Amino acid sequence: MHPFAIELLQLLMLLGLAPAFAGWVKVVKCRLQGRTSPGILQPYRDIGRLFVKDVVLAENASWIFRFTPYLAFGVTVLAGGIIPLISVDLPLAATADIIALVMLFAIIRFFTALAGMDIGTAFGGMGASREMMISSLAEPAMLMAVFTVSLASSSTSLTHMVTVMAHNPLMIRPSLAFALIAFIMIALAETGRIPVDNPATHLELTMIHEAMILEYSGRYLALIEWAGMMKLMLFFSLGIAAFCPWGIAAGGDPPDLALGVAAFIFKLMLGGVIMVLIETGLAKMRIFRVSEYLGSAFLLATLGMIAFFILE
Repeated sequence: MHPFAIELLQLLMLLGLAPAFAGWVKVVKCRLQGRTSPGILQPYRDIGRLFVKDVVLAENASWIFRFTPYLAFGVTVLAGGIIPLISVDLPLAATADIIALVMLFAIIRFFTALAGMDIGTAFGGMGASREMMISSLAEPAMLMAVFTVSLASSSTSLTHMVTVMAHNPLMIRPSLAFALIAFIMIALAETGRIPVDNPATHLELTMIHEAMILEYSGRYLALIEWAGMMKLMLFFSLGIAAFCPWGIAAGGDPPDLALGVAAFIFKLMLGGVIMVLIETGLAKMRIFRVSEYLGSAFLLATLGMIAFFILE
């Protein structure tokens, strides 16, 4: 297949599978807790219902508040074109590396925080303040974790990292083990999962991401929720590409692409089960303990980099 056709297929997979993956996580979590699940297709119904509702805006909402949902959705889709999901033969992947990818997520967070403060509500400012505190600790730790993988592959390009890691023999490397644990801790914080945040609650004293989008409704809220589902899927995809790239196609052969799609879906389902097991075994921590949590992730990522220089 032509590289641009593969790119389009990957973006369509991101748009179509992200709500299903969010629904899969909810189904597994409900089954594990002995509750009735809403079904794997419930996120699609939620997004469709929000798109047909009217938009209610505050009188003092500026262009930032109106522009942020479109920016968050568009930049998330752009990030999906950089991360190799099923193949490394991606035209957009050659224009950006892991540092640019972290920058794209930072742009989304920055404008979401601005939109949360734009209306002037107490909850929006509180959520923006907490989000910036978490991002100031999570982004350096994430860079340290992926830099360990880039050292092992001698490049910060995601496609090159996937190519090198996929052809290396399968073995336990202490540096990558430390980096993987740090990346999992950071992914839970970046996607607003337990123990940092609880996506299933709207308690005023505990919510972080939800506090910034309380004033959104209609299609604006649909775009933000859809972008959040894609972000959750992208962090899993980034972890798969960096630490478990086996199965990702090296070219555009249809059999290899079919194997890549099957392997990607299987890894997503397995990753969702692992995340639910982590969330079920932990409780949400106090907001003042998040700095210790992310500091531990940064320490583990640093240990992974030190282990690479010492042992490898």
